[in-house]
Amino acid sequence: MPSYRSLFRTPEFTPLFLATAAQTAAQTVGGLALGTLVYRATGSPLLSAVSMFGPSLAQVLGATVLLSGADRLPPRTALSAIALAFAAGTAVQALPGLPVAAVFAVVLVLGLVASLGGGVRWGLLNEILTKDGYLPGRSLFNMVNGLMQVAGFATGGALLAALSPRVCLLLSAALYLSAALVLRLGLSARPPRTAGRPSAAATRRINALLWSSRARRLTYLGLWLPNGLVVGCESLYVSYAPHAAGTLFACGALGMFAGDVTIGRVLPPAVRRRLATPLLLLLATPYLLFAAHPPLPLAMVCVTLASAGFGASLVQQERLMELTPDELAGQALGLHSAGMLTLQGVSATLAGTVAQFTSPAAGMTVMAAGSVLVTLTLATAGRRAPEPGRQPEPLRTEAC
Repeated sequence: MPSYRSLFRTPEFTPLFLATAAQTAAQTVGGLALGTLVYRATGSPLLSAVSMFGPSLAQVLGATVLLSGADRLPPRTALSAIALAFAAGTAVQALPGLPVAAVFAVVLVLGLVASLGGGVRWGLLNEILTKDGYLPGRSLFNMVNGLMQVAGFATGGALLAALSPRVCLLLSAALYLSAALVLRLGLSARPPRTAGRPSAAATRRINALLWSSRARRLTYLGLWLPNGLVVGCESLYVSYAPHAAGTLFACGALGMFAGDVTIGRVLPPAVRRRLATPLLLLLATPYLLFAAHPPLPLAMVCVTLASAGFGASLVQQERLMELTPDELAGQALGLHSAGMLTLQGVSATLAGTVAQFTSPAAGMTVMAAGSVLVTLTLATAGRRAPEPGRQPEPLRTEAC
């Protein structure tokens, strides 16, 4: 397996890595600022949760209409345009006097744009790196995602104490703009991976082919549902601890970083393959303790421990790539990303609804219990699925 250091000697890996780090920082600072802005304006846990994770709700529409572009658009152009769109949208959200309804309209548009980004980015990463380099490469991206979330939420919390949420949103927009420049100047002009024009028909056809395999279906559901429900728990940090939400988000990012390091670099493949279900159970179980309304120090420990379970996604993504032909890697990974983010948005809405009528702690407990139940159900069904080492069935990918 390639070392982390060797990955940075691979052409185009470094600019993609740096741009993704900048976008993650922008997302954390901007998301915390927007959630705080909406919560101050409305006092609603539901609207606060949806404002932070609402772009994910639009992913399901983008996944059925735009996702074929993940393999059919030039990666550099697509990624740069997406970063620019987020810079513009985040700046619009910072406008004084912007109605809450208009804020959510921008959230919806950005969610549609984002539905294409995961497939393009991870498809390009799969193309840049060798076959045995994808997992350590994705692990490294997950690690920097965790570190940037730690830094972003900690910095965002400090900035919100000193500045207004709108100023923080403008700082987020500047980070998105810098990411767009890095992508445009640092990536080469690669051609699309697959011939043909992006279209809704092509998106639906390839999605149907990807979904036709039982093993892939179970892998997708494992990537989407358990961690999506746990993100519903995370969406209630602002209403659970309004003055310490940044601290809880930072603890979660730190735990995710630890989990990714352990799975990506420490554990051998034979051990790693058996840990998906235990890690998913770890991801949800500590949140059950929120039924007792733990004080902030104990809540921080629970969040950190639980978030290490996000390392399960590396194991599941490795399996997905083993079950998928290379020419469909972009759309396969895009479907994973779009479905995951959609379920995160749905879960944030559901968690916010429960919290609206009960309490944030009750909402966290309900979502965690649901995640445990789904994980155990999928583990039982997965015992009848083909093993990862078996040859995936061929897919017909004629251009349209």
